[in-house]
Amino acid sequence: MKHHAFLLAAWLGASALAAPLKIGVTPGSLADSVNVAAQEARKAGLEVQVIEFTDWTAPNTALEAGDIDLNYFQHQAFLDNAIRERGYRIESVGLGLLPNIGLYSKKHRSLADIPDGASVGVANDPVNQARGLLLLQSAGLLKLKDGSGAKASVADVVDNPRKLRLVEVEGPQLVRAIDDLALAQGYPAHFVNAGQPDLARRALRYSTVDDVYYAIRFVARSDRKGDPRIARFVGIYQSSDAVAQQIAKSFAGDGKLYSLPWRAAPVPGSR
Repeated sequence: MKHHAFLLAAWLGASALAAPLKIGVTPGSLADSVNVAAQEARKAGLEVQVIEFTDWTAPNTALEAGDIDLNYFQHQAFLDNAIRERGYRIESVGLGLLPNIGLYSKKHRSLADIPDGASVGVANDPVNQARGLLLLQSAGLLKLKDGSGAKASVADVVDNPRKLRLVEVEGPQLVRAIDDLALAQGYPAHFVNAGQPDLARRALRYSTVDDVYYAIRFVARSDRKGDPRIARFVGIYQSSDAVAQQIAKSFAGDGKLYSLPWRAAPVPGSR
C-alpha cells in the first residue's frame, strides 16, 4: 500500500511539472521580457502560458483564485498595499526588473535652476507618490517626516525650503503634465512609449538599484510558493541573456532607466 501511495505521489508531482505554468503580466516591457523567458523555458522543457491583463487588479484576483500560478506586474509597495486592503494570501517569490524613476523638466537644465515657488508634479496614488517624494528628498529639494518612508504623502513634508508647490497628478498623465510644470516625477518607460526616448534619458536625477523596494516582483500564492516550476522559471528569467537584451531594448538601451537588482551582490532584501 505504501508503495502505491509513493507511486501516486510521484505521478502527481510529475503531472504538476508537466502542466503549463500560467503567469499573468501587464502589457509593455514586463510582458515583453516574460514572453522571451517563456520561449527560453520551453526550450528547457518547461511549458509556460503567458496571460496579459489590462488592469492592475485582475492579476492578483486571478492569482488568489488559483486561475494563474504566478504574476509579474507589481513592486513590493503595491503588493503590500494590496494585501493590506484585500487580505490576499500571496507573496513575493523573486526579484524582477527595477524600472527607475526620474525627476524631469522641459524648462530647466538642472535642479539648481528650479525656482522658488515652482510647481512640481508627483503621482497622486499613495504608492507611487511616496516614491517620487523620496526621490525629491534625495535630491535635497524637501524633507519628509522621519519614518514616513514608503508610506510618505505630501502631508509628510516637514521642510520645503524653496516653497515648491506639489501638484498631484495621475501617474500616466505625468508625461503630459510635464509641459506645464517646472519639474515632475516621471517614469522613463512612459516617455519611451510616448515616443520621447530623448527626454527619458534627460532626467535631472534618477533613482537607482538602492530603490529595490520598487523592483517588480514575481508573486505566487503563499500555499503554492514551493512549486518547483516557479523557482525554475524565475531562475531562467534572471539568468537569460535574451531576457536581459529584451529589457534593455524596452528601455531604449539606456542603463540609467532601469536596474537588474538580482545581479547586485549581495542581493538586497525585500526592502
